[in-house]
Amino acid sequence: MSKALRDAVARRRVCQWWDHVRPAPKDPIASVGEAFLADASPNKINLGVGAYRDEEGKPVVLRCVRNAEAKVAGSEFLESISTSANSRLVEESIKLVYGKDTDVIGEGRLAGIQTLSGTGACRLFAEFQRRFYPRSKVYFPDPTWSNHHSIWKDAEVPQGTFSYYNPRSKGLNFPALIDDIKNAPESSFFLLHPCAHNPTGVDPTEEEWREISYHLKVKNHFPFFDMAYQGFSSGDLDRDARAIRTFLQDGHLIGCAQSFAKNMGLYGHRVGCLSILCTDTMQALAVKSQLQQIARAMYGSPPIRGVLLVSTILGDPDTKALWVEELKAMVNRICKMREALRESLEKLGSPLNWEHITNQVGMFCFSGLTPRQIELLQREFHIYMTADGRISMAGVTMSNMDYLANAIHEVTKSGQES
Repeated sequence: MSKALRDAVARRRVCQWWDHVRPAPKDPIASVGEAFLADASPNKINLGVGAYRDEEGKPVVLRCVRNAEAKVAGSEFLESISTSANSRLVEESIKLVYGKDTDVIGEGRLAGIQTLSGTGACRLFAEFQRRFYPRSKVYFPDPTWSNHHSIWKDAEVPQGTFSYYNPRSKGLNFPALIDDIKNAPESSFFLLHPCAHNPTGVDPTEEEWREISYHLKVKNHFPFFDMAYQGFSSGDLDRDARAIRTFLQDGHLIGCAQSFAKNMGLYGHRVGCLSILCTDTMQALAVKSQLQQIARAMYGSPPIRGVLLVSTILGDPDTKALWVEELKAMVNRICKMREALRESLEKLGSPLNWEHITNQVGMFCFSGLTPRQIELLQREFHIYMTADGRISMAGVTMSNMDYLANAIHEVTKSGQES
């Protein structure tokens, strides 16, 4: 074979390897940020970001994080420190969500593992579910965080949805939710947001949580909680964990994914925890060993610095108290933005009812805006949000309030229900 022919064959083989690969669909949240960055307008507003922003629209480094950084500065990042910090993170995370005085901690029934934030915790659990309950469906609230579907799909777990949001009332569709729990095949998995539901900001009441727990128990369903925003619903860490503790009281075995990306402002550190409540210590040890094996094949173990920061904040009483104080301040600012936006729209004489802005909780407001109205907001007013109408209230400030309210009024003032 001549050299020219050999080169041609080699080139042809190289070109064939990845010719069938096509671009993946853009992430709906990431694409909002990309469009915002590409916009040169001085009036542009980004309402798609899922992380906290201050009154100037800038990311915040909490004082508790600065204090923790000072405490861990100069640490030798050795294996022994890594193992100790990981154990401490899991221990403190479990106390935070299940309650520091709960019996299940002392009984050794919790299998916990450090994860790459909440996404990593969900992905580990999805793989765990696939391995040990491959034919069981996982049911997500309709709607839910879009990445939930992708995570369980990639783990090849069959999935469905259950009723959650009522677009007409802009609140919880509770009767339909209960019916869907009753009608799901026995021993299904249900993903639940214990507080600050993403994207709707609609949470069940305490009484509704008790009824949800009861019906899940009757059908022997497994509740898996994605706790991405503990503290962001009420400003009270214990209150925001009340749903999970209700399920504990009712005797459920449960799973929980925790993230410290939002409530500690540590988005770039990817610190999280996955915990599964088991029947006894032996079962917990077996479950933990399986979770560790799954993580080992995926990424080994997460970086240590973020773990040290979170475990220091949770384990030091003074630093934790400062964190709680700052968390309440973040929640208070978001609540004030909700009140101000609703008041601004009502003062403009909007024909629509905007009570849902203040009725919903957490970082997000499910605005009820239509795709057409969202398109107009972006094209005419340089205001960016996800296509489902989710507004990140952290992106709303007093300086952009009037502009935002006027823009929403302009695209909705026809009087048609949005």
